[in-house]
Amino acid sequence: MRVALFITCVNDTLFPDTGRAVVTLLRRLGVDVEFPQAQTCCGQMHVNTGYPAEGVRLARHFTEVFAEYDAVVTPSGSCTAMIREQYPRLAAAAAGSKGGPVGGERGRAWGEVVDEVVPKVYDLSEFLVDVLGVTDVGAYFPHRVTYHPTCHSLRGLHLGDRPRRLLEGVRGLELVALPGAEECCGFGGTFAVKNRDISAAMCADKVGNVMKTGAEVLCAADNSCLMHIGGTLHRQKSGVRVMHLAEILAATEGGAR
Repeated sequence: MRVALFITCVNDTLFPDTGRAVVTLLRRLGVDVEFPQAQTCCGQMHVNTGYPAEGVRLARHFTEVFAEYDAVVTPSGSCTAMIREQYPRLAAAAAGSKGGPVGGERGRAWGEVVDEVVPKVYDLSEFLVDVLGVTDVGAYFPHRVTYHPTCHSLRGLHLGDRPRRLLEGVRGLELVALPGAEECCGFGGTFAVKNRDISAAMCADKVGNVMKTGAEVLCAADNSCLMHIGGTLHRQKSGVRVMHLAEILAATEGGAR
């Protein structure tokens, strides 16, 4: 099986340790993951802010770059949901628009390429649990942890208990429930910019619930949400760290951050 890592813009630019953690984890499990150098943004930012034409160009590039792989793994529920939910819609709209871009790889319609690539794109927890069939990945992380299910992973991908099952399989880890876990943290991409007061209030509620758990670490499957929540935790000098799920799963005795 040829497996590729889609790192995403946020991780590549701000959280490269998450990408390294994914590679470390998959190699430990016997997966030789590749990193296509030609990859760029999935187009989510453009589509969500009203620039569908630009989003289509990036989406087409994504499908061209990753078409040859059997599986594409990404440490981002947000970007996975974008690909899974929006790419088929973008392809249908492009094919139906007069003069729109309909050509695809090797002369095929782009919609055909999308239909082949999209089912091969997995959030990290999906790939581990559903494809590799593992919940114990050999991790060791002796800390008190609480998990925030981000909106895209919860409502878009319906990851369910996959991340929790993976965390429960980590040796030394004490997993505590987060009150109001399913409530949005207030980030929402540009929502946090355009509606900053509402966003800040939502984040304050989330941080208050995190503090109630007594956790040392807040974990999630999206670094964008962790960045948002982590900023408030840091400003309040809470002492709570934020870590991506991949980084905890990659941790081993003597090597944990």
